[in-house]
Amino acid sequence: MQIDLDAARGMQETIGRQRRRGPWVRLLDSTITLAGRHAQLLRHAERPWASATFCGSRHTAALLFDGAEAIVAAEHFIEALPEHEFDISGVLVADAAVTEVRMTMLPVPQCEIEVEFLLLDEV
Repeated sequence: MQIDLDAARGMQETIGRQRRRGPWVRLLDSTITLAGRHAQLLRHAERPWASATFCGSRHTAALLFDGAEAIVAAEHFIEALPEHEFDISGVLVADAAVTEVRMTMLPVPQCEIEVEFLLLDEV
């Protein structure tokens, strides 16, 4: 799999410009802040979600950590994410979980982490 790092950086810049737009932008901004300066956003997807009593959305995102220092940051992110308290007005982050971790060591250490979030609309 080839990763377009320029596109990923472009997504991060877009997130920075759109902080006040939908909750997904604030969710990704908080996630990247938690992940630290070594993380790069690769992709994001959102789909509606509802139960008998709640409505909201499910989000999946993939982050790339590139380099030896970044691997340490990835390990900290994996540990911190499930207990992290997101502060996003209008929604409650009901669940945040790492769903997949792919690590390669050659030619450069890299770790790709996929995460999933459940956001519930506050009424």
